[in-house]
Amino acid sequence: MNVENDQKKQRFEALVDDNLKRLYSDLVQEDLPDRFKDLLSQLKAQDAQDRSKK
Repeated sequence: MNVENDQKKQRFEALVDDNLKRLYSDLVQEDLPDRFKDLLSQLKAQDAQDRSKK
């Protein structure tokens, strides 16, 4: 009985791992939203302006 429980646990853990990897892979492939791109541009511009003052 213990071996059967261990096998079920291993299958469950493998399923969770596979699903998490699939989810992460899907998220990584998505483009950044325009709002984030705009914020990054603003931060870069602010950084460039701060550096030019030095």
